[in-house]
Amino acid sequence: MKDALQQFGFSALVVDDEPGMRAILNKALSKKLTQVETASSLEEAEALRQRNYFDLLIVDINLPGRSGIDWHEAFTDDERRSDIIFMTGYAEMETAIKALRAGASDFILKPFNLEQMLQSVQRCLDKRMMERRNVALQRDVARSFPVDIIGEAPKTLAMREMVSRLAPSPAAVLIEGESGTGKELVARALHSLSGRSGPFVPLNCGAIAPELLESELFGHVSGAFTGARKSKDGLFRVADKGTLFLDEIGEMPLPMQASLLRTLEQKTIRPVGAEREVQVDVRIVAATNRNLQEEVNAGRFRKDLYYRLNVLSVELPPLRERTEDIGLLLNHFSESLSREMGLKPVVWSAEELTAMQGYEWPGNIRELKNTVERAVLLGKPDPQHWSDGELLKATSGGESQVVTACEDGYPQEWQLKDVERAHIEKVVDAHEGNKSAAARQLGVARKTLERKFKEWNDD
Repeated sequence: MKDALQQFGFSALVVDDEPGMRAILNKALSKKLTQVETASSLEEAEALRQRNYFDLLIVDINLPGRSGIDWHEAFTDDERRSDIIFMTGYAEMETAIKALRAGASDFILKPFNLEQMLQSVQRCLDKRMMERRNVALQRDVARSFPVDIIGEAPKTLAMREMVSRLAPSPAAVLIEGESGTGKELVARALHSLSGRSGPFVPLNCGAIAPELLESELFGHVSGAFTGARKSKDGLFRVADKGTLFLDEIGEMPLPMQASLLRTLEQKTIRPVGAEREVQVDVRIVAATNRNLQEEVNAGRFRKDLYYRLNVLSVELPPLRERTEDIGLLLNHFSESLSREMGLKPVVWSAEELTAMQGYEWPGNIRELKNTVERAVLLGKPDPQHWSDGELLKATSGGESQVVTACEDGYPQEWQLKDVERAHIEKVVDAHEGNKSAAARQLGVARKTLERKFKEWNDD
């Protein structure tokens, strides 16, 4: 047992006012665990617990000044991650029941056989070892396929299978799909599963001015053009041995398309102003929400480049064709966004889920995520009033009332900080400037509101 337990770095804290008991348990446990600490009082134990995390607490119930059970009951939920074994010299059924209700893993009467204690410790740590192995297994699974591609719909599973099959190939991949369907996530998955040692480097071709795109991709040497005071590596060099993701490839100007085609064929680049070419090993993944075949027919995209990029392809289904995934995506975004913002996650009813599954979602997963983000901040959209700018908000009494976020709603292009400020100011105004009442409604400390108003005033 020693090697396995020490491999996982288990630790224990023994709290007992009897020096002999502390010494016996310290000696026995130190042979098996990575770290063992002892304390003679709850004050000393609390000081140790504030500085260290312990997998296991072994605590005498009857300690001077305070009960070990009362000490443990004062822990917050986050602090109850440690298993706890209570010891006592008094065989009272009421105390045993109280200890078990407080979350004890075991309740041992003194005097006890040391083997009895070690068996109890073993059971606790076996459970923890299993939990840690499960975490390690989940991490390995996550490495084998990125967990961000969420869904169980047939089209989602088929897309994941296609990504897994295409990832090991060095050939270019073209990802097609509507805006908001998660093309960059799929590109990252292709890179993650490819085994390539270099980095994943994304570039939105439509976000770079055409006159700067060549330098951005291929780099330049000092003095190549006005303002080029020093040489700069382009993204092809940065992505060497890795993956270069060219998002919105349909926005790339025709002259730049010719340069990209040559690079893909020769596997070399020539920085702007340089005399020599440089060899590169880059896997290209391109994405577009346009129909590139139509762009080729219209003369806006080179046919030869299209065929070079479209060696392998992945078609991403719109969200309206994978409605089975909406529930999973709602839960995922609710948990992750609420954790980021320090707010409670949103729970969705069957009625709300049905309404969302019947909605077209023109903005696809991006629109769904934005909807959840607003719901975490402002309350859920009423399934009966999708277009009215109304939100369902739970009251403290557990009932529901419909409130209007603001007269015209919040523009979708607003940043999160702007929505947050508008909502906080609206709630404070509703309470006639009473920040304590507003803080209670918002579920934050008054100091948090004061800090935010100070930051806004400073701006």
